[in-house]
Amino acid sequence: MLSYILGPFLAFLPKRWRESLPINESIQWRPAMILSGLLESAIALLALVYWYSYSVTHWAADAVFAAIQHGAEIDPNAIGFAGLAVMWLHPLTWLIAYTGLEGIVRLCAAFTDTTLGVLALFLADKAYLALARRGDSGAEDAAKFSQSNLASGIRAVRERALIASLPLIPDELCVTKNGSDETLEIRACRAKPEWSPPRVVRHEDRYYRLETFAEGIAPRPFTYKLRRLSAGVPGRTVLIYSPDQTPITAER
Repeated sequence: MLSYILGPFLAFLPKRWRESLPINESIQWRPAMILSGLLESAIALLALVYWYSYSVTHWAADAVFAAIQHGAEIDPNAIGFAGLAVMWLHPLTWLIAYTGLEGIVRLCAAFTDTTLGVLALFLADKAYLALARRGDSGAEDAAKFSQSNLASGIRAVRERALIASLPLIPDELCVTKNGSDETLEIRACRAKPEWSPPRVVRHEDRYYRLETFAEGIAPRPFTYKLRRLSAGVPGRTVLIYSPDQTPITAER
């Protein structure tokens, strides 16, 4: 019984909304959709008839009689044609016509077991889903940003605590050669803020590319591994390293 009483009205809803209803399984949607399509087309037809009647008895009649009063020779029987012309020039007429056409399409679709809601509610549902996804994405990005800031803050606090407990001692350099391949490992008691892979570092007359950075054990917990380059070009972005310089604690 619900399929013929309540079903035709629920069939106007988008599919996702219908499936969320607790009585979704109790309704036979094919007959409900057929009746819904017929109902929509019938409502559109009645609205079109009333709209035509209103156009004839108001706008068209007023315009024709006003023209006659000003001396124009117009056949009063032309009121019907004038009303029809005025009606089809109005945007509401096209909206009513679309509603009727939509009802016919939904009626035909019901015979192929396709349940279509009205387009206006379908577009509203899509807009809501798009806004909801955007909101979830924004919340997720904000959460990731907060987690990143928290991790950076914890890392900075831990690094400061580590530096405060370490003595200020010179860097330790370890050179490893394997044929033409040469690596330089620098162990420091203080972090080097600008040293981030893959920066180029000049040490004496040799150029190295910074490959990795790792935290080890005291008293030199900051370890930088560099690989020697076959050739280097001086520039502003090249870091100049001199182990004779006294390490400077970076303030953050």
